[in-house]
Amino acid sequence: MLSRFGGGLGSLALAEMLGGGTSAKGEQGLLHGLPGLPHFAPKAKRVIFLFMSGGASQFETFDHKPELAKRHSEELPESYRKRGLLGMSNNQAHFQLVNSFAPFHQQGQCGTWISDLLPETGKVVDDICVIRSMYSDAVNHDPGMIFMVSGSQLPGRPCIGSWTTYGLGSENADLPGFIVMVSNRGVDQPLSARLWDNGFLPSKYQGTQFRSANDPVLFLGTPPGISRELQRKSLDRLGELHALEMAERGESEIESRIAQFELAYRMQASVPEATDISGEPDHVKSLYGPDVDKTGSFARNCLLARRLAEKGVRYIQLYHPGWDHHGALPDAMKGNTLEVDFGCAGLIRDLKQRDMLKDTLVIWGTEFGRTCYSQGLISTKNGSYGREHHKNCFSFWMAGGGIKGGQVHGETCDLGFDIVQDPVHVNDFHATLLHLMGVDHERLTYRFNGRDFRLTDTAGKVVRSILA
Repeated sequence: MLSRFGGGLGSLALAEMLGGGTSAKGEQGLLHGLPGLPHFAPKAKRVIFLFMSGGASQFETFDHKPELAKRHSEELPESYRKRGLLGMSNNQAHFQLVNSFAPFHQQGQCGTWISDLLPETGKVVDDICVIRSMYSDAVNHDPGMIFMVSGSQLPGRPCIGSWTTYGLGSENADLPGFIVMVSNRGVDQPLSARLWDNGFLPSKYQGTQFRSANDPVLFLGTPPGISRELQRKSLDRLGELHALEMAERGESEIESRIAQFELAYRMQASVPEATDISGEPDHVKSLYGPDVDKTGSFARNCLLARRLAEKGVRYIQLYHPGWDHHGALPDAMKGNTLEVDFGCAGLIRDLKQRDMLKDTLVIWGTEFGRTCYSQGLISTKNGSYGREHHKNCFSFWMAGGGIKGGQVHGETCDLGFDIVQDPVHVNDFHATLLHLMGVDHERLTYRFNGRDFRLTDTAGKVVRSILA
């Protein structure tokens, strides 16, 4: 009797985990997060974070510096060098100031200065807020990326997507609440799953990577000779065993295991449909540029991100690696910006025409910026140069989801070495993101090892001046 009763409680818990009133058939419905959340009315229902991993240079994208043009090839003033070089180039003999090879022009009605390398982004600049005063605590790639997505330079903390799905749940029972896609391009710095790790949160909040191959999610397909009905029966029996184990041990990881098995079953039907863009009209595909039909391209991933957002996925992170330009920066930047420009602008346009931009927060960012001086000497043969890591100022942009478009926030000095107005720390960025989702960053916590942890740790202030 006790065994049956325990199993019954497990079944009730399982039914609740399968969707808060959503049937096992996978009908769409709200999957609730924590009680009492959101703390206040949200401006954004979902987030799409376009992450340029490698440290995209602000000088060739969003931070126009005429003074560098005047002082191109001069040595960095001694007064700057005394502050401490913030990259890894202390052994250099020369620190030549280097101007952007790409010209800038004012774009949109707002007149924001945008690099000519990003012509399509320039056309939607009235919808975005450029933040030129971001700064970080980390100056190398791995700690920098982990810090940007989790608020800690060391791995093991939950990332933003895990925090948001833990606190707010999801709006689709058939897809993960947190999905990651990585552009398919050859680079020497592969990305690891710890960038979308759940940390100490239950494992059901870990990000799910959608690959660019035929099977977006590994091991999701049904094996040959196994019917869906047989799979359902096998999963039901497995669920009963898990429910008995949960009744006996009561561990949260058992609950997560049950939920993940059931979600995987529903994803077998939902993922192929969500990742099939063949039904998208040509006029929509054209928004994302000529690469949209290339499997694994950034443009295609942007279109997939819109489809996933439309289906209620809470947090979507796209990684486009390959921005670590220590040398030959002009050629590399031309290629990188060409790959992402149409996708970024197309995503803004597509969301806007579907009336989704108003409650979808779109972010373009990187882990840190680059130096105003060249790494090594500027080439006397062709003018080529590279830039070193720089954590004390770099550029982001945000759009939609409660952000005031057509503005620039923050300012760097004439040489782009320091911030002189309205600094935005990574913790401030996280606090603002959560605020737009209706979450007080100081109240979203999780107790672990005797301490209440949060995404912003012990810092972070909402940047209210950029809010609509």
